[in-house]
Amino acid sequence: MQKTAILYCEADAKVLSTQTKLFNKAGYAVVPIEGRAAMESAVKAGGFDIAILGHTLTRDDRHHLPYMVKKNNPAARVVVLHASARHPAVDVTLDSRLGERALLEAIAQAAAQPVAT
Repeated sequence: MQKTAILYCEADAKVLSTQTKLFNKAGYAVVPIEGRAAMESAVKAGGFDIAILGHTLTRDDRHHLPYMVKKNNPAARVVVLHASARHPAVDVTLDSRLGERALLEAIAQAAAQPVAT
C-alpha cells in the first residue's frame, strides 16, 4: 500500500521538525517545508495527497495557500491548523491546541474524504 504523501508547512523550524517526526512515525510520507515561498514552489511541483498548513504560518498564509493548493492539485486535501472559520478551499480545520492525537485523526479524516469532481 502506498503511503499518503503530505506537504507540511510551518514558519517555525522547530515545530516543523517535531511534527514531521510525528507524521513519519504514523506512517505518512512527509515533505517538510519551511515558509510560504517554499510551499508555493512545492505545490507547483505536485506529487502530494494532503497539504497541511501549520499554526506558525501567518493568518494570511493560512488563508491564501489553500487556494493555491486547490488550483494546482484539485484532488489534494487541505488541512489547516489553528483555523477559526470555515474556508471554501479547506477540507479539514483543527485547533492546534487539541494535541497530536486530534491532529493525526484530522489527517486520517482528510485522507478518507472522497475526491470532489
